[in-house]
Amino acid sequence: MSRSVSVGALGALILAGALIGLGRSAHAQTMVEYSSEYRFQLDLHVPDAALNAFLPAGWMPNVATQGPAKDANLRAIFTDRVTINGPDGKPVGKTGSNRLIYLAAPVKDPTGANVQLMIGGLTEDPADAPGPFGVYLLATTHTMQRSTSSGGAGPILDSEDWVFAAASGERLEMHIKFERGVGNKSNPSETKFYSAKTPTFFQISRQEQVLDILRNVTTTPPDRVKEFSFKGSGGSYAKLFDGTEKPLSWDNILWINRSVLLP
Repeated sequence: MSRSVSVGALGALILAGALIGLGRSAHAQTMVEYSSEYRFQLDLHVPDAALNAFLPAGWMPNVATQGPAKDANLRAIFTDRVTINGPDGKPVGKTGSNRLIYLAAPVKDPTGANVQLMIGGLTEDPADAPGPFGVYLLATTHTMQRSTSSGGAGPILDSEDWVFAAASGERLEMHIKFERGVGNKSNPSETKFYSAKTPTFFQISRQEQVLDILRNVTTTPPDRVKEFSFKGSGGSYAKLFDGTEKPLSWDNILWINRSVLLP
């Protein structure tokens, strides 16, 4: 006995199958939180041997050979988590906010996939240490100042000062003053962030952002950095930041909205 299916019916069946697949994919992930953040990302090249000491067995650096991230093997990301909300929309923790600086390395996992590896960080929230990745240290010193000035006809100038330090000696600090430009909004994307301490654990960051590259040694956009200093030191960070580290890209992320999910 033969059966025929109309084009319309076939299309409906395909659509239904796709929706079922999407539903299964959505159910396969667990929402952890939503956040709206400001970030300043500093792309660096640090000593390879020092970075490799943080990588789990079988993991390799994934260093770009061209483009704005060329030669960067580590990123220091200064983050003002302005709002943090749970799946129910309510603020997370006591304040629904946090400030932290984290260190992430672009790497290849043992399967060859390109991912980000969280190797360290300093956080002002005691509830966030050691954090989901098990690598954050509580910053017993944590100061962050951000200001914006405008003279009307002249450029808008932003200034930032960050000083975070742990009791065990790890310290990250940055001062920067720059002329704000016009940022580019990226399409929504997903990135997997793995833990250097427990490499089987990862989170999925589903995000969109507006990025303004202020200075870059490879693509050489107009340099709008007026003042800058960065220093990392102490404890487990001493060999990463031994004075030979080189800043490569100064990236002002005016805003980033993201959802954090577990697989």
